[in-house]
Amino acid sequence: MEPLPSTDDKTNGNSFFFVGREVVIRAAPCTGRSLFEVLDMDLATFIGLIAAASMLIWTLWNGSDGMLGTYWNGPAAILVLGGSLFVVLTTQAMDKFCALFAILKHTFLVRRQQIAQTIEQIVRLSEKARRDGVLALEDELENIEDEFLSNGIRLMIDGTAANEIEQILDAELEAMDARHNQGKGILETFGKYAPALGMIGTLIGLVAMLHGMNDPSKIGSGMAVALLTTMYGAILANVVFLPLADKLTYRHEEEMMLRSVIVKGILSLHAGDNPRVTQAKLSAFLPINSRNEIPEPAAKKEE
Repeated sequence: MEPLPSTDDKTNGNSFFFVGREVVIRAAPCTGRSLFEVLDMDLATFIGLIAAASMLIWTLWNGSDGMLGTYWNGPAAILVLGGSLFVVLTTQAMDKFCALFAILKHTFLVRRQQIAQTIEQIVRLSEKARRDGVLALEDELENIEDEFLSNGIRLMIDGTAANEIEQILDAELEAMDARHNQGKGILETFGKYAPALGMIGTLIGLVAMLHGMNDPSKIGSGMAVALLTTMYGAILANVVFLPLADKLTYRHEEEMMLRSVIVKGILSLHAGDNPRVTQAKLSAFLPINSRNEIPEPAAKKEE
């Protein structure tokens, strides 16, 4: 099928080609951006998972003289994978469980809006509000991509009191915190039950082995199930589920800090602070060596 004409992304110079139902993204060579940057992918997550899996496979390869099939046992894999899946399903509502793939997406994607960029945007809004009045910020709403920031600015334009704005935004933060903890909890539940199912498989294998002590040919298969189920559970928990849950914790902390910056910035705008004061308040959220990356307010440059 011939691709339809490309559509250029004016933001980063990428081209999007529509082929049937698929979208093929071609990074413009002049942008100097990698495919991971173009797709907003977290390189650390990919490197960590691939490197850990590679080391694991290499160890298994050397331990079995190249016979990786030694470490495969169908019943053990079904017990650990399938058992973990359905046990976790038992602990969740169906709609929350079905959102698992959407939750996993956040472990592989990088947040586009960084704290420094948000501070710079709020300082520009502060300059405009100080120069043209708070109502002039209404023209800037369509240029604000962050919905949380946009909602806060809209509340301020509507004349909402500062304490009410803070209460509304804090309520949103609490709801977001609950949602994030629920999503992370699903992965942590997988990490909790996968080793447990592995131990159950170990007991099953030992019982089978002891039951077949009179038949030496059955001892090996029973011992294989006993050991491999434990290994599968430990690998899934400590190489996949728990590391991804920790990455979600990291993403959550990033998000909460960004939202805290926005709340402080909106309250500073509402109070009519000088843009330099607003910048000083918000720069406290940045490492000292990163604070100089934010452009100085125009008022300060003029001095």
